[in-house]
Amino acid sequence: MARVCKYLAMASAKRQGPPEPHQPPATVAVLVRDGVLPMELGLVHQLFGNARDAAGAPLYRPLTCALTPGMVETDADFPIRAAHGPEVLAEADTVIVPASHREDEGLRPGKLPAPLAAAVTAAAGARRVASICTGAFVLAAAGLLDGRRATTHWLSTDLFARAFPAVTVDPDVLYVDEGAVLTSAGEAAGVDLCLHLIRRDHGAAVAAAVARRTVVPPHREGGQAQYIQRPVAEPESTSTGAARAWALTRLGDPLTLAELAAQASMSVRTFSRRFRDETGLTPVQWLSQRRVDRARQLLEETDHTVDRIAAECGFGTGASLRAHFQAGVGVSPGAYRATFRGRG
Repeated sequence: MARVCKYLAMASAKRQGPPEPHQPPATVAVLVRDGVLPMELGLVHQLFGNARDAAGAPLYRPLTCALTPGMVETDADFPIRAAHGPEVLAEADTVIVPASHREDEGLRPGKLPAPLAAAVTAAAGARRVASICTGAFVLAAAGLLDGRRATTHWLSTDLFARAFPAVTVDPDVLYVDEGAVLTSAGEAAGVDLCLHLIRRDHGAAVAAAVARRTVVPPHREGGQAQYIQRPVAEPESTSTGAARAWALTRLGDPLTLAELAAQASMSVRTFSRRFRDETGLTPVQWLSQRRVDRARQLLEETDHTVDRIAAECGFGTGASLRAHFQAGVGVSPGAYRATFRGRG
């Protein structure tokens, strides 16, 4: 299959002519403060830093900046060094604000310290601004989330909702994409947010390549539950993982809940409950997301018609695929293909 996809990509490149001139990498500025979580800083650099175009050139330039260049304390027992000051924020394409638990939960509307307020004002000129974990408190205090949906770590959502009544808080999701402003839940959800941004910029193939290189799941929808009751199956319980693996090889078939349950040797009721505990989704939601993922891949890598892709992905008809794709991705299959074809 990999050889077929490679051949199709090569054939597509020949049809489309010479590649576009290489564009300079987009700057991703990470604004860190004392108390930053090293994992949240590192994941931004790791994921954006691994994004490459078809020629192997970097697509992003991640930079770490602080209110004052120099050493910044972390919530661990070691500091980090920020090479840049807030001046890079105004020139950045994307600004990401990770958490600093020392100060975030004490922030209130219009009550940002002056240096941080000035930095966020500069960041607001970027194409987009995003937060990880309680970094959402910074964006909310600056007024960037007023009238928008947002999320933060599930342990902080109640306080966040009380502190910022002008923001519509969604306590359950991994991340919220409001176009120019995005927010994500706790540390690991930052991985999902970064991959979502890469996918939005350069398509599913580039995001999947980054995920493979860093050995993380290539795609978890933003609407997936933050807190999954049983993210790893208990030793004495039977996991639904085998059924999920089986389904991934048969996305084009009209899979039923009974067939999935049979693969796990469970009753439909037990399977449905266990599936939700382990994934945060119902089997139907999970299947729909995986089918949309497969449709993205085929739209990027093949010349198949929408009807053929719909059949191969299990949607049955082109109309059904268009409806699910529009709901899941936000654009039509045709618009997606026109935007991302050949970028991987």
